[in-house]
Formats: sequence, structure tokens, C-alpha cells
Amino acid sequence: MQLLPQPNNEQPLVEGIRLAHCNTSDCSAFFKTYGVQEGLQIEILNGQVQCQMDAAWMRSFTPNCSTLSLHLHAENLKQEILWSMLVSPHGFQFNHLDALASAVRVRENIAIAARKTAVAFKTEAAERPTEFWRYEEHAGFILQSGTSLIKALICATQPDATGRLFDFSCYRASEYVILLGLAQEAEEHNPALLHRLQQLNEKHAVRSGQFHDVFLHEYGSLETPLPPHFFVPGDRLWFRNPNEPSSDVTGYEGSWVIYMGEGLFSNFWKRDQPFTLLSKCLEIYHWRDGFKTHENGEAWMDEVVVEACVANTLQQPDKLEAVLSQMMRMRDPKGVYAEGGCLDATRECPKQIHPTHDELVLPQIP
Repeated sequence: MQLLPQPNNEQPLVEGIRLAHCNTSDCSAFFKTYGVQEGLQIEILNGQVQCQMDAAWMRSFTPNCSTLSLHLHAENLKQEILWSMLVSPHGFQFNHLDALASAVRVRENIAIAARKTAVAFKTEAAERPTEFWRYEEHAGFILQSGTSLIKALICATQPDATGRLFDFSCYRASEYVILLGLAQEAEEHNPALLHRLQQLNEKHAVRSGQFHDVFLHEYGSLETPLPPHFFVPGDRLWFRNPNEPSSDVTGYEGSWVIYMGEGLFSNFWKRDQPFTLLSKCLEIYHWRDGFKTHENGEAWMDEVVVEACVANTLQQPDKLEAVLSQMMRMRDPKGVYAEGGCLDATRECPKQIHPTHDELVLPQIP
């Protein structure tokens, strides 16, 4: 079903991937190992190697920088990640090819972990496997001494490891998925960093705004928004609820997801039903229909009503088109509920952790 409104703006300016210490022949050989050759443009610009896909290739495969269909042409997830980065309006900067390869592996780890993640649908609850985690009021959920950070994250988020679901918010689950992807890369290529991450998580949880500051880069802005259909596997992003009344329900202000590639976004509540851009927009739109209040005035969300409304809209092409044209707009600024939709102008990607350019500055906890 192709009902997504198509951006009608001109092709955005592409920045792609920049490498500070490299040469064109090594770059060409690197991308060739990932099957990225046809349409690849490599040149020296301002003393750096600039890599991007050329205009003809983009017109065929990523018009308006849309990456949602790249998987139809990619042989694997790493290739999809690289193609997405090579058509980016945001310039991804690396010192060396090793650092680029590391970033690709981290993104792949995150996307794969997101596909495996499922948590219990309790937006205000918090629960972890006690074999690995304990809760302290000031520190949050911290590791039991001597347990593996990687194993603890897997057991908390992947029911295949334990046979059960644990209570999470989608925001906290996204943090665990990202931290897992970084820790898995560190285990293989930066063990000293993994040791520091282990020590930190035995003392204090890094979460919310601090997690963003420590582990992530945010790119794009409301002033210079990213193209609406541009996503790189491994990115975290936010879909905003543009309906003010229903956004007052805890957990329904919006939705934090991981872009997993293949045109799919994580659904941590029902991992066997990942979201497409269309289905995510529809779900958030119909939160206004599921908005209810208890007798005491407390707001809550009736998910049964939401699902029924989504199913009904899918059967009405005219209504579906109208809903999508509204929801596919860029979101309004914080605190504003006017004509904006649910799409955010920014994405969040993990910081680099290869030893040649480790960007993480971990907080010092006494």
C-alpha cells in the first residue's frame, strides 16, 4: 500500500560521510567490501575525503533522501546502513575507516537488539530480573556485583533469554537497547571501555537527559529539519502526539522508537508487529479516540478502541489519506499544538567508541 505522502521539495543537499585521515583508494576499497560501488562518489574536499551517492543513484533509489525502501536493494543490514549514511543531508564525520566500521557495527547491534526486544506494557512501572539488577532510590536500577552488563541488558529486554517480560517504559527500553549495542561493540573492539561501563552501571544508572548527553548525538533541528522519510538503521527517534488532550496520558506524550531498517520501527510492546511509518502515524493519530478518564478524573488510554479505529481507517482510503496528510507534517515546537504532525525534525545516533576516536565521557560516580 503506497499512501505515504511523498515530499515534494527539491532533493536536499547531501553531505554523506567525511573522513579526516584517509585516502580515496582506501575508501573505495572499504566500501567495495560492503557491496557499495555503483553510484558512489568519492572526492577530496577541504582536506577530507567526502563520500556520498551521486544524484542519478539517489533519484533511482532514495528520492528526496527517503531511505525507507533501501532494504529492497540491500544485500544485508550493514549495506543498508552505509547507503543511508551516504545519502544523509547531515555529514557523518570520522577520523578513520576503522571508526566508521565500528559505527556501522554499533548501529547493526542496536537494530538487531531492537528487533528482539519486548517488554511489558506498563508505562509507569519498572521491573528488572533480580539476578542481574537491584534498585536503589538515588541510583536507579544498577547491576548486581559481578554480573555481566551485556547479559543483564539482554535478560532485561529479550524474553527469549528469560521466558518472561519485564515492565518498562519505551523510553527506558530504548536506552537499554542502545547501551547494549555499544557494549557489544566495546566487548570486541574496546574492552577497556566495556570495563568502565561495567563499573559505572554497578554504581549508578545513566538515564533520561544524562543518557542522551553521554551516549548520543542529536542531528537535525526544527530550523533545518531532516527529510521526513530519512532514517538510518540504529537511529533513535521520537514521534510526537499532536493531540493535546490525549498527550496528557502518561506514556502517550509521544513514542520513542528505534529505526531497525527494512522500513520498520521498533514496537517494544509487540515485537512481532513492528511499525511502518504509516502504521505508527495511524496509531498515534487514534490515541485521541482511545483517550478516556476515570470517575476521579484520571486520564487513561483504551488501547482496544485505538486498535479498532486503526483497523477502521485502514478500510477507508479517503480517511486514511486525510489522516496521513495531517500526521506526516513536521511536529510543532514544544508546548505548541497547532497544525503540526507527529514527525520529528531530528534523529539520535550513538557516539563513536572506537579506540581511535572514543567520544564517550562517562560520569564520575563516587
